[in-house]
Amino acid sequence: MQEGLKSAGEPSGEVGAGAEVPERWSPQRKAQVVLRMIRSEDLETLSRELKVPVAELAGWREAFLAGGQQALKMRGGDPVEKRLQEALAKVGELTMKVELYEQLGKKGALNSSRRTSEP
Repeated sequence: MQEGLKSAGEPSGEVGAGAEVPERWSPQRKAQVVLRMIRSEDLETLSRELKVPVAELAGWREAFLAGGQQALKMRGGDPVEKRLQEALAKVGELTMKVELYEQLGKKGALNSSRRTSEP
């Protein structure tokens, strides 16, 4: 038996009946369990099989679904966020132009004052 794993049957890469039950669960293995729950496998049965409390399994499912919703929001992009980013970029561009014109104006004023003071 591998260190850190509880033997519950044959070793397997997938979480299912007869798979080893890890003490720590990787995100991939948690996702496999959550997909089993989404496919209507009984929560109590999974809890007993995997030796994971029902509340913890339910938490994994809620986190998984919330993460999926967040990923879907990011995919299409929020139009308000996009407009805000465009406006911030425009403000930055205009600020740079103003600073450039101010610098050019100061240089121009210096040059014109030198010209007028010279006989």
